[in-house]
Amino acid sequence: MLINRHIKLLNQINQKKNRLELGLFAAEGIKLVRELIEGGMVLKYLFATSEYENNFHSEALITVDAATLKKLSNLKTPNGVLGVFEIPQKPLLIHRGLTLVLDEINDPGNLGTIIRLCDWFGVDQLVCSKNTADCYNPKVVQASMGSLARVSIVYCDLEEFLKNDGRPVFGTFLKGNSIYQCNLKPDLILVMGNEANGISSGIEKLVTDRITIPGFGKEHKTESLNVATATAVILSEFCRRMR
Repeated sequence: MLINRHIKLLNQINQKKNRLELGLFAAEGIKLVRELIEGGMVLKYLFATSEYENNFHSEALITVDAATLKKLSNLKTPNGVLGVFEIPQKPLLIHRGLTLVLDEINDPGNLGTIIRLCDWFGVDQLVCSKNTADCYNPKVVQASMGSLARVSIVYCDLEEFLKNDGRPVFGTFLKGNSIYQCNLKPDLILVMGNEANGISSGIEKLVTDRITIPGFGKEHKTESLNVATATAVILSEFCRRMR
């Protein structure tokens, strides 16, 4: 059966290696699929139950029953719509404005949230180390909530990128100058480090400005902020100052 080929395909692209080889990724839910389509992502297949099929006018549409959608889905409770999209070609690096750099961010939820934050705060490009989580991982796609279509994401050798860029490199550390007092500039690179270990030693050597988010709690027992939360605070302060 044709649908069995589709089930096999969906199982394949759950793995990063196969996603990259086939150039495809999956997204689930009517809102998310719509946003990716409206954002210009190229739709390869669109699976929807009869309840949702009239929401789309696409040659890629394949109507399936709930039992079949469950076989296709990566979710415990499928929500009626599943799209398979082409992975866009690698974008060119942008060397102006604010570029957010992620150094070994491993958690898909954190990465998805950070992609949404880039979209919210108008950060055009997100540059990731090669061992950062894959932005087309199903959990990242779901957490990004459509922002994946509106943020340019590049995976590259971070040391090479930072050495050749020329903009100031602001790195986040537990000890550094307060984000509320440091000299922010319109054109800079902001590096966020790994959830457990922070910025790696090779990247740390290329940081020109060490910054931190000061804590205001009386006990000061909280060791650090979640990386996505810290990113939100810093991007908010940057945008407030650059208005």
